[in-house]
Amino acid sequence: MSSPDPHPTRPAPSASVQVINTDGAWCWFQDERALADPDAGLLVVGSIASGGAAQDPARRGDLDLTVVDLAAGTAQVVTLHPGFEADDHDVPAIWRRPDRRWLAVYARHKTDDLTYWRISEPGDPTRWGEERVYDWSEQTAGRGVTYSNLRELDGRLYCFARAVNDDPCALVSDDHGETWSYAGKLFDRPKIGYVNGYARYADGAEGLHVLVTDHHPRDVDNSIYHGTLSLGRLHDSAGRPLETALFAEPVPDQAQLTTVLPTGIELGGAKLSHAWTTDLREAGGQLAAVMTARANHPAEPDGSDLGRNVPVDDLRLVYGRLGADGQWTLSPLAHAGPGLLPHEQDYSGLAAIDPYDVSTVYVSTPVDPRDGTRHDHHEIYRGRTADDGRGWDWTAITEAAENPGVDNLRPIVAPGDPATTHLLWFRGDMRSSQDYDCEVVLRSRPR
Repeated sequence: MSSPDPHPTRPAPSASVQVINTDGAWCWFQDERALADPDAGLLVVGSIASGGAAQDPARRGDLDLTVVDLAAGTAQVVTLHPGFEADDHDVPAIWRRPDRRWLAVYARHKTDDLTYWRISEPGDPTRWGEERVYDWSEQTAGRGVTYSNLRELDGRLYCFARAVNDDPCALVSDDHGETWSYAGKLFDRPKIGYVNGYARYADGAEGLHVLVTDHHPRDVDNSIYHGTLSLGRLHDSAGRPLETALFAEPVPDQAQLTTVLPTGIELGGAKLSHAWTTDLREAGGQLAAVMTARANHPAEPDGSDLGRNVPVDDLRLVYGRLGADGQWTLSPLAHAGPGLLPHEQDYSGLAAIDPYDVSTVYVSTPVDPRDGTRHDHHEIYRGRTADDGRGWDWTAITEAAENPGVDNLRPIVAPGDPATTHLLWFRGDMRSSQDYDCEVVLRSRPR
């Protein structure tokens, strides 16, 4: 780790941060949650309104897209589904089609078996066609669906979701999202606890990357695995194909992929456990991942360290880089502080990798990575590495003195515009995934 800078860079005045939606938040297992169109000068951002104590209760559960006119500096909130569900897990995934229409796909948090989608007018993400629905119940038998991830693979558009047996599954479309059909299960294993693997997906030059856990970190002492989907097969990090074809029987267990972060690993002076996927990006032929884990957490033989409301005082952010030899190199990234919520003790402020420069990350943490100072709330910092993650130079993006008393959470760097860094996060008071008083903010900078 690099030494603290005695004269750390300070952020631009807070006026440079634009509030684009006064009530919104998101989870981190849907992508893309934000997407830029530089030709049209637009940025589109998905979020869910809570209608919390300080918010308008009439907006509770609104599923929103915020459309930012980057030249004019104006933002328009478009509600795709009023009163959908007050739950940040429902945030839509966004896709730009070849015909200049936008596609938005979304699902509730396991309260029904439906995936919903709408398609915009050409070039205009403020005007949308009728809502359509895919019913998973034939596959899920009423056990619910959640999350939406839109990715293209081998010339077809997929929507990856958590569905059958709470495993990662997918729908597929051959008409850019006009219609959908069931593709199959990506992974399969006996269910333990709340759900099975938490997956993040990223586009790559040789296929589609997936980074996935065993289960939920409060139920199982997770490891994390990586593989690549291409040419109808799943491959490990070294490019070796798994035995069965993609979405075919027998469906593989994710542990057949390459283990990236094994539980119990010693890193940065800490023993890591209960890992969770955070972000995954490929740029310039380099693949990087950010993961969270508990540090030096005591494992109890009777399992009493599992379940909700178990105090977790020290979460760590870990950076991984995949080498040309198919091997992963792990480095300490930053302290993430204690669990964000008492009942979700593995929640952190999270981190985002720049989609055009995997040597740049943005982290949300109450522990200043420049000097270890602990704050009462989460702030955003930018980290840059010149040696594949072994050392980091840090710049503060937010400061407690500028906007005191609020958490700055879950940064996103929106892809789509290689010339500009569109950094988004939400700030305010988050009490649960269903109850928060947070506003969505944007900070755009030329690269």
